[in-house]
Amino acid sequence: MKLNVKYDMNIACKAILKEQVENLNLAYKSISLGEIEFKESITSEQLEQLNAGLNKYGIEIIDSQKNALIQKTKDVIIEMIYREENLPSIKISDYISNKVNYSYGYLSTLFSEITYSSIENFIILQKIERAKLLILAEDLSLTEIAYRLSYSSVAHLSAQFKKTTGLTPSAFQSIIKKRRAKEFT
Repeated sequence: MKLNVKYDMNIACKAILKEQVENLNLAYKSISLGEIEFKESITSEQLEQLNAGLNKYGIEIIDSQKNALIQKTKDVIIEMIYREENLPSIKISDYISNKVNYSYGYLSTLFSEITYSSIENFIILQKIERAKLLILAEDLSLTEIAYRLSYSSVAHLSAQFKKTTGLTPSAFQSIIKKRRAKEFT
């Protein structure tokens, strides 16, 4: 039997962080996306234990300010793309700058320096991953998906989808339908 699940990565990550912090009885003020604020200093042993607990879930503690800023930028982008409503109506660069509190020029340069890729490319990859999930959900047309992800047209979505995956959204949708039909026979 195969079971398809839908999950919110932000909620899942926060729950894992909370679980691991509470397992170690560490007092914290807040847990937000990609960040834990403790009430007091934690020992290197506690940090090691927390890191080991988080590593089981593929979560790493970031050791430098620059890497933390890049991760925060990625988290803001992912949060923006995976939200239930349409993408914000303001320019994405302004949205990211406002959320991270750094100029977009600085973030863009730092992002490229650390990841060897651009913020724009990361956004496209995340939008295509989101489009795949929306196609899998089967309750939205490609027009609705394009609109939700702020593409100017279905053609624009299709072009980026094909460039990224090698398939058109329609071909991807067809493959998924065939796989699902095969599962039920």
